[in-house]
Amino acid sequence: MSFIDIENMEFYSFHGCFSEEASIGTHFSVDLRVSLDTSLAQLSDNISDTVSYLDIYQTVKREMQHPSHLLENVAERIASSVLREYEALDTVRVKITKLNPPLGGKIGGVSLTIEKSRS
Repeated sequence: MSFIDIENMEFYSFHGCFSEEASIGTHFSVDLRVSLDTSLAQLSDNISDTVSYLDIYQTVKREMQHPSHLLENVAERIASSVLREYEALDTVRVKITKLNPPLGGKIGGVSLTIEKSRS
């Protein structure tokens, strides 16, 4: 079993419950970890024997472009799409951080992490 981590993907998106968040938007960071068997790619040195980081990134980017009220909904969409689109993956873990959330004080970010498996 191997893990691919794509870390600190940054997006400007329009997720949130407040009307300002939906109209003005804010910055988000996404970390993603997938598990898969890479034993064939380890020997072949051929990208067709594994999953492309670029392809996974494009899936995350596409889902981040669709506004949601809750981070839970965004994370679920990302995890479900990644598992659906890349059959070689066994599990996916998604962490979404809303940077500088409007909570009335100095806060670096608020995060949500979910993990889904194929079975």
